[in-house]
Amino acid sequence: MGTDDKEGFPSDGEGPVRNVTVSSFLLDETAVTNEQFAAFIEATHYVTDADRFGWSYVFHSFIPEETSKKVTQVASQTPWWCVVEGANWRHPEGPDSHVKERLDHPVVHISWHDADAYCRWAGKRLPTEAEWEYAARGGLIQKRYPWGDELKLGGQHWCNIWQGKFPDKNHASDGYAGTAPARSYLPNGYGLYNMAGNVWEWCDDWFTQAYHLSAETINPKGPSSGTARSMRGGSYLCHKSYCNRYRVAARSKNTPDSSSGNIGFRCAADI
Repeated sequence: MGTDDKEGFPSDGEGPVRNVTVSSFLLDETAVTNEQFAAFIEATHYVTDADRFGWSYVFHSFIPEETSKKVTQVASQTPWWCVVEGANWRHPEGPDSHVKERLDHPVVHISWHDADAYCRWAGKRLPTEAEWEYAARGGLIQKRYPWGDELKLGGQHWCNIWQGKFPDKNHASDGYAGTAPARSYLPNGYGLYNMAGNVWEWCDDWFTQAYHLSAETINPKGPSSGTARSMRGGSYLCHKSYCNRYRVAARSKNTPDSSSGNIGFRCAADI
């Protein structure tokens, strides 16, 4: 687990490389889709964090023209993220958008709380970081990506990430500017789709940069408390020049109530 790759971010706690043991577990082949999340909402009438707050973050170039007239606030350190009122899982770019043509895409604008609630309803749970990374590697050892060390193995695209100059020009040569269907590209060695790119995926662990240096090596689960939860896999907005975190060992974090147009999840379960 982990990496000492020169492309890695030691400050994120990616390294050092270490031996970790995980018990057998199940992991969904894909991220949870809009169709699956809609069934959860219909059955439970659950209210997501984005719905409660009345807004979520939307990437600037995706906002419809009518909606853009009402956007007045952007994230100060990341100005490509705009606060859009009415943006949520059902309306990913705001009130003038809808997921009805994207039912097979991963659900987005999902907070950790929302993901945890869905997993509990489905009789499942979120994966630990160790489980997620083990699964993402697909049986390969210390490779940079779920398919090997080359980003474009065989000259073809293997994941949905930013193609162009971030954050203004995305020529989408991998086929998608935003989310791709949950079963896009070839699966990894364990039959799992989109373990790199497409949407960030929540893990169960609280995020710290150094906990793993003294943590248990058998079924590690992260610290017992914290302020942010771990996310893995990168998203369609990741680019080597800015967010080179579609690598298997890469990590990121967010507060449990945060949501945006590139955060989703997949479920795990005990055997």
